[in-house]
Amino acid sequence: MTADDVLSVLALLQRAEADVWVGGGWGIDALIGEQSRDHRDLDLMHRQDQEAAALTALAAAGFVESLNCRPIRFVMQAPDGREIDLHPLVFSDDGSAVQASPDPQRPFIYPASCFVTGVIQGTAIPCLSAEQQVYFHQGYEPTERDRHDMAQLRRVFGIATHF
Repeated sequence: MTADDVLSVLALLQRAEADVWVGGGWGIDALIGEQSRDHRDLDLMHRQDQEAAALTALAAAGFVESLNCRPIRFVMQAPDGREIDLHPLVFSDDGSAVQASPDPQRPFIYPASCFVTGVIQGTAIPCLSAEQQVYFHQGYEPTERDRHDMAQLRRVFGIATHF
């Protein structure tokens, strides 16, 4: 998934009036303002109540659902193998959101302050904050990509990470 691919997908979803925020590796690169590694996919958090619009727009661009782990997440894949990992969020009036988790008693929490702006190729894009990225990178054995991403947050923001 290239930077041009990311910007194209975000523009497509914006035209469909589907609000999304970039997370994962591209989200971290957006926060630091530069691409620090190659990316195999694009992680997007989206408003669950706008999911139909997002799916329609992605389907029109050739993406098909390749994995369904709803209500937690699902994956859309393009014919060329590009993947978008979508995470449905339910928003509260205060701007915070929750996402279902494998443990129904412990949903993933998104404080209103975690929805920020980053930059990809000079274009401002909606993404998740550094603190939210750290929150999602805990409780599992990290990959080399995870270690790289957390090192970028430490380097640029001086933020404490779990590994």
